Amino acid sequence: MSTPDTEQQPPAVEVTAPRGYELILPPGWVRIPLREGTKEALEKLLFSHMGQVPEDIPRDDAMRFRLDMRRQLEKQARAARRNGGLDLYLPALPRGGIFLMASFIVAEMPIGQTHAVPPQAVIAQLADEDIPGGTATRVDVAGAPALRRDYRSTPDEGKLSSAPEAVQQTALPTRRVEYVLPVADDPGRWISINFSTPGDGDIDSEFTGVLVELFDAVVGTFRWSYE
Repeated sequence: MSTPDTEQQPPAVEVTAPRGYELILPPGWVRIPLREGTKEALEKLLFSHMGQVPEDIPRDDAMRFRLDMRRQLEKQARAARRNGGLDLYLPALPRGGIFLMASFIVAEMPIGQTHAVPPQAVIAQLADEDIPGGTATRVDVAGAPALRRDYRSTPDEGKLSSAPEAVQQTALPTRRVEYVLPVADDPGRWISINFSTPGDGDIDSEFTGVLVELFDAVVGTFRWSYE
């Protein structure tokens, strides 16, 4: 007795999650890895260039300026790593005699969603969260749905009044932009790309707006890497 022919199914296509990501940086910006090699990268890419200081810093204050900058950058890197940071991006050299006060961090997000929750549902929930003085916009990043949040951050005046004078001088209002996106082909995993800048001291100025546009352009080059 012959058996009926069975229709052959095409072999299953194995879906591979990305091993990393790529993006194009503006001239003068550098990447500081946060999981390993952080100290070496800071020394090679940033601290070795600290012979230059802003033109408005008196020569007698140059050493203090460099030490303060070094401490702040090391502190920023440690804080970013504790918060799931993968990479920290900073402008390494002054442009036109001006040091850009800006940075952005790529970090893993502890959203903790189950595999059954579609990314669109997570984004919708995040978009509904209240952002005082800010906006949330659904966008596409690397061909997938994502969320862009834009808001202002101001120092807590109560806490600031009791802080050391050096901290008070560096605690400025900042413009922040955050992109939240799912990791391709890896359900349940998410990353954020967080940008922060005090701009020129006025977070609503044209100069600050240009820095935000620069960051948006960088995110526009974001691609997943499978190598």
